[in-house]
Amino acid sequence: MRASLSLILTTLVSSSLSSTFTYKDAPFGQVITSCLEPNTIALTFDDGPSEYTEHFLDVLRDYGARATFFVLGEAAQQHPEILRRMQDEHHQIGSHTYDHPSLPTLGHDAIVAEMTRLEDVLIPIIEEVPTYMRPPFFDVSDEVLATMSELGYRVVTGSIDTKDYEHDSKDGINISFDKFVSELDAGGSIVLSHDIHYWTGETLLERMLIEISERGLTATTVGDCLGEPLDAWYRPAY
Repeated sequence: MRASLSLILTTLVSSSLSSTFTYKDAPFGQVITSCLEPNTIALTFDDGPSEYTEHFLDVLRDYGARATFFVLGEAAQQHPEILRRMQDEHHQIGSHTYDHPSLPTLGHDAIVAEMTRLEDVLIPIIEEVPTYMRPPFFDVSDEVLATMSELGYRVVTGSIDTKDYEHDSKDGINISFDKFVSELDAGGSIVLSHDIHYWTGETLLERMLIEISERGLTATTVGDCLGEPLDAWYRPAY
């Protein structure tokens, strides 16, 4: 069963929050879709690291921007040096599970195994464990959210979906950019893209950063855009 209406209604949408709201009011295991800090936007990238991620980091550096990378198990194992660079350049690393399954299709123990197996990969590399995760396909259920609360994870989906995986071509990526602009105009602030697609890094990322700058917004991490301090993005490994 997908998330119940009561859980959807607790989603953190900035337009519905009072001016006194802080990230500490948001329990673990609820769905976060939007930023809380004024004039911020969170660029997030799923499914990496990949052969293209270094270029993503170069572009972000050139624009003075930061982002959140929700990583997978085998990709993290293959590119430990990229994860360390993310840390060094003050990006945020989050969990995207080890294998990228639809979590509501799994039982409790299998969900836990997906999360802890990735933790076991990340600990020797970054020496800490993320406290943010993104469910593959944005798929959640009451059991998934309860398990994330049990494990100490904040659950992040998004409010802008570029669908760059559908448009990974020189011309097609324009559709993703137009979708980004349209959903930004509608108030979206947490952006889903992927650092495993060539044209996202080659074209879309820079165009998004230019648009963000022209609007006077700051491209930053999910943790930052929720007003959460750096030391709460992770927990000790041991």
